[in-house]
Amino acid sequence: QVRLVESGGGLVQPGGSLRLSCAASGSIFSIYIMGWYRQAPGKQRELVATITSGRSTNYADSVKGRFTISRDNAKNTVSLQMNSLKPEDTAVYYCNAAVPNTREHYWGQGTQVTVSS
Repeated sequence: QVRLVESGGGLVQPGGSLRLSCAASGSIFSIYIMGWYRQAPGKQRELVATITSGRSTNYADSVKGRFTISRDNAKNTVSLQMNSLKPEDTAVYYCNAAVPNTREHYWGQGTQVTVSS
């Protein structure tokens, strides 16, 4: 069992920045594919970014060039630096941990990000 706890959400003006963090329990954090997903009201949850154990990254087209995902295996954390935020980035952001080549994955409780003037 893996417990994920997100932090760093909040209200920010368009063009601003936020940094989300996710702390994970468990001794095998380094093998997980870590990811950030988001869900806006009335919409399905969507992928934002993922990072593998080897630090290969993947981003949704809508956030490329603005968001950066990173991980610190020594601290069992994954972060999402979000710059040039837009109102359409408003959503609940969820941290996800997935065991490669299995269907085993875990979700955090989510953190609200609101981009509004």
